[in-house]
Amino acid sequence: MTASTQPPTPPTPTRATSFNAAAAQYAKNRPSYPPTLLDAIEHLAAHPLTGSRVADIGAGTGISTALLHARGAHVIAIEPGAGMAAQFRRTLPDVPIVRGSGNALPLADASVDFLTYAQSWHWIDPDLAVPEALRVLRPGGALALWWNTYALDVPWITAQANRIQYFFGIEPTVDTSGASSRAADPSGRLDFARRQLRWSRRVPIDTHLANIGSHSLFLVHDKAETAAFLAEERNLLLKLFPSETLEETYEVDLLLATKA
Repeated sequence: MTASTQPPTPPTPTRATSFNAAAAQYAKNRPSYPPTLLDAIEHLAAHPLTGSRVADIGAGTGISTALLHARGAHVIAIEPGAGMAAQFRRTLPDVPIVRGSGNALPLADASVDFLTYAQSWHWIDPDLAVPEALRVLRPGGALALWWNTYALDVPWITAQANRIQYFFGIEPTVDTSGASSRAADPSGRLDFARRQLRWSRRVPIDTHLANIGSHSLFLVHDKAETAAFLAEERNLLLKLFPSETLEETYEVDLLLATKA
């Protein structure tokens, strides 16, 4: 028997690791967050971000890290994915980034004032991440978790979410359940306060579609089927928005708990 001359088939990416091959698409098209989010974090924590030591966990390409850094926080980013971390370094070369995850933080005990999880808490195991958060936070420090969720009171957004749900036969790739369903602390050790902040951005249709396509369900799906779906979405959206620009409306779902 002779050895195969074919190259080995690369492993299929999981949803959690799928972003690494699409990091540039993610960085270019994903939405950021409104300034009112940082105001709300400071209000709930009763502590300013400016001058604070902040660890941004699951930092990805640096969307949230950039906001925290601009606010005057001393930020270190923690990111498990090689592709996302490489894109982060291109975007924020002066901000330190360390490979790791919230399940086992590469941080010293009582070393940070804030731990932040932007769009990333649902990728960790809270049974591991909650004790780790309490370990690395200083007394009075805050754990802040947040997600952009689409505003389903906007008719065209609801219609699109329904089409995505039908396409996959499961929940929409743009999960609208937010912090209420994803960020529960099963240990009950944290007392979360919640805020919801509405905001929007105007973007070209193609940016909107690239944003959708950067979500994990699409990234691990058949490429031809995904391309066909997004092409049909473009045709539908052009009928609604002939200017080729639309307004994405979001509710930021924020949970924040402080360490006693």
